[in-house]
Amino acid sequence: MLAFAVIGVVNTGTYYVAYLLLLTRFPYLVAHILATAISMTGSFFLNARFTYRTRPTLRKFLLFPLTNAANFVITTAGVYVLVDLLYLGSRLAPLLASLGAIPVTFVVSRWIMLPKAETAEIA
Repeated sequence: MLAFAVIGVVNTGTYYVAYLLLLTRFPYLVAHILATAISMTGSFFLNARFTYRTRPTLRKFLLFPLTNAANFVITTAGVYVLVDLLYLGSRLAPLLASLGAIPVTFVVSRWIMLPKAETAEIA
């Protein structure tokens, strides 16, 4: 769980830097979607290597974005609510929205990265 948290901080930093850079050229939702795709790719390889210590296969890579769908929906809805409904600044909103998505992302990514056979080997 510690590795997942550290990688989450790195991933959030990657996302936020990409988001701010993209925000100079795109509307905030487009910047958010592109930054999410960039950080999700990095998250997959870092979590495969350090959190779950599993081989990053093509199958897992293709499934990983599906498992992050919950994260994407929670953060996107959160950014929308914070910016358009609560009038919070678009620079801070993604960070706050991502806090609500962390527990869901951990549970879903563990389910994908460690199929039952691999979980039994680790235990």
